[in-house]
Amino acid sequence: MSEALYPAFGVLLVDDEAPWLRSLRMTLEGPGAISNIMTLTDSREVMGVLDKGHIGLVLLDLTMPYLSGQELLARIAEEHPEVTVVILSGLNQIETAVSCMRLGAFDYLVKTDEEDRILDSVRRAIRMQELQLENKEMRRRFLNDRLECPEAFAPLVTNNKAMRSIFQYIEAVAKSTQPILITGESGVGKELIARAVHTLSRGDGPLVPVNVAGLEDNVFTDTLFGHKKGAFTGADESRSGMVEQAAEGTLFLDEIGDLSLACQVKLLRLLQEGEYYPLGSDQPKQLRARIVVATHHDLSRKKDAGSFRKDLYFRLRAHHVHIPPLRERKDDIPLLLDHFLKESAEVFGKKVPSYPKELLTLLANYGFPGNLRELRSMVFDAMSVHSSRMLSMNSFRQAMEVKGGEHGETTVPDRGAVSGEQNVFASLCEIPTLSSAVEQLVIEAMRRADNNQSMASRMLGISQPALSKRLKLQRSGRDKDD
Repeated sequence: MSEALYPAFGVLLVDDEAPWLRSLRMTLEGPGAISNIMTLTDSREVMGVLDKGHIGLVLLDLTMPYLSGQELLARIAEEHPEVTVVILSGLNQIETAVSCMRLGAFDYLVKTDEEDRILDSVRRAIRMQELQLENKEMRRRFLNDRLECPEAFAPLVTNNKAMRSIFQYIEAVAKSTQPILITGESGVGKELIARAVHTLSRGDGPLVPVNVAGLEDNVFTDTLFGHKKGAFTGADESRSGMVEQAAEGTLFLDEIGDLSLACQVKLLRLLQEGEYYPLGSDQPKQLRARIVVATHHDLSRKKDAGSFRKDLYFRLRAHHVHIPPLRERKDDIPLLLDHFLKESAEVFGKKVPSYPKELLTLLANYGFPGNLRELRSMVFDAMSVHSSRMLSMNSFRQAMEVKGGEHGETTVPDRGAVSGEQNVFASLCEIPTLSSAVEQLVIEAMRRADNNQSMASRMLGISQPALSKRLKLQRSGRDKDD
């Protein structure tokens, strides 16, 4: 299996001094882990190489025969403004540096600068170029309103517009080397999204999932980075960590919001430096895996509360995908119901049953605190006891009643709700009369129940005959007004 090139675009090094080129290339390839490199000693060949279109970053010597660095910089800015340029000079000249920056250079470096200074500048230039390419790609995909690789999202059953936008965003950023943060409530399908990212970006390599919730400092280090033989008592042989096992593939760190502060420091160092040390080793290893993380926590709140490092938070948010809960995409419920019925029928060796149309109305009026996972569980439970032609709604009702008892209500409250029951009248200047409020409540229940009185009466907590009587009174009242 061939190693993935980093970055995806080419990095062109231009200098008439071959020994300096070799030294710079070794620095970028070694500590920098930059592998997509091309070198030139003749400045006259630069524009021809750029015309081929695969170069995204140029490191340009300032003093060269034939064409100077400043001349080339001006031509690149005019003919290839999409290419990022970093100037390298043998002298620290302020006027020249200012002139180069005005011409469009990303940075001005002196060849005698420390290795870390040069690497930091090149990494920042690569990151900026990646962002420009990603923004261009996102605009193209959203304008075309299509998916290039819909098969990568096949396991995610949806026709929801918001989910389609998420898929387009993932396609646009999949090739990036930056981390991807996936957030969303439990059960929304975060791991399926991580697998889609992996398929699109590192599908030839392995996907290595690790649940990091509750891992102690030493266990986290050993799990991710591995150890050398004799590193600690019981380390009878060397063991590679998950980072190494995921090389050229994807490392998926689930429940990242539960990571301890000590472990957060180590993860941040891995992302910043691009290298790590196995326990007991003084030789660094390069990070060659794509990092994808997921959490059901609100990391912004944890950051503000001091339980999640700000620097790590912003590093992980380079790309952020938030998966909406099922209650915000109820148009997917019919699709998911059919999908889970087919899946469960295969498991239990039964025919896919038909179901009453009222079932969809029942499901549409439920909050699904457990999201897709809860719906799947409901369907499998119903299929396990199913024996007739028509699927019974009883097990669905029972599951909802149990969840309602656990959560204190049958639907999940809005985000703006205060603890306890939501006060729907708090924002009103004047509260409605009792009779008006009851009438509006009955109308809303009937709307949600698709005019099914049995279901509407359950929502209202009254008997079906009582609701029928109330509806007759409302109709007779309107007739009198007419």
